Amino acid sequence: MKALITRKLPVATDICMFELALPDGGALPPFSAGAHIDVHVDGHVRQYSLCNSPSETNLYRIGVLRDPQSRGGSIAMHELACGSTLEISTPKNHFPLVEGATHSILLAGGIGITPILCMAEQLIHKGQSFELHYCTRELERAAFRERFAAADLETRTRLYFDTAAPSDRINLPSVLGRPATSTHVYVCGPAGFIEAVLATASKAGWPAANVHREYFGATPQAAGADGAFQVKLAGSGNVVDVPPGVTVIEALRKCGVEVPVSCEQGVCGTCLTRVLSGEPDHRDLYLSDEERAANDQFLPCCSRAITPLLVLDL
Repeated sequence: MKALITRKLPVATDICMFELALPDGGALPPFSAGAHIDVHVDGHVRQYSLCNSPSETNLYRIGVLRDPQSRGGSIAMHELACGSTLEISTPKNHFPLVEGATHSILLAGGIGITPILCMAEQLIHKGQSFELHYCTRELERAAFRERFAAADLETRTRLYFDTAAPSDRINLPSVLGRPATSTHVYVCGPAGFIEAVLATASKAGWPAANVHREYFGATPQAAGADGAFQVKLAGSGNVVDVPPGVTVIEALRKCGVEVPVSCEQGVCGTCLTRVLSGEPDHRDLYLSDEERAANDQFLPCCSRAITPLLVLDL
């Protein structure tokens, strides 16, 4: 659908906030905390988490980091002005809050604050218990600082900066030192930050089902050899060769088989495909360790095969 940029505002070093609305000002499709939208900009499709309260029905608010290593999407977004029109998708949510939790621990690193802030807004709206921990390199890179200074968030939020003394930086063993079956942990940010949280939670004894993560602008994990293999389409019986250096998505596309994709980095889960036979070589950042171990699904935008043949539910 078409959306109009109604407001653009710098909210931190290299981060701009954009407010999007329908051209006629009408109600947008509803969303829940943790959701993102696909944004089509300058020939690219990028995913941006919604960071406003789900109770706001006439706008979507996103935060965009101008990444110096950008493939073009974030730079193009930062060059847009109010009044520009974008094509966006309806909201999708692979990172939802769990219903029934008695307490939520929200952890954000850098631009990963966007879905975490939306979660805080929803929890405030529902009157539910939570705490929020936000880590950035320095104060100037902490987005939405005025929101965290508001009375309803200030007492539940702690900000940490890499420039601070070691005693003032986040102490993950302390934050995650009290596992509880009715408490859930949510983390979003750079891959290193997420891995540190996951490792600390695992060491502290948190149940895997209580720890939720979403990688933000991460690079897929490389693993194994980039050799040739084949995929068989269960529906037609056709076998497709996947040469070295070619993704499964690209090989299928050349044969006229289209699988929906979005990030093409193994982050968003859009292309998740069932595997009926064979063992995938998982290179994504979307599936959990338990989901990978089951070997009954994989992300063909980045993952490959350990066995010579994968049979796909296509």
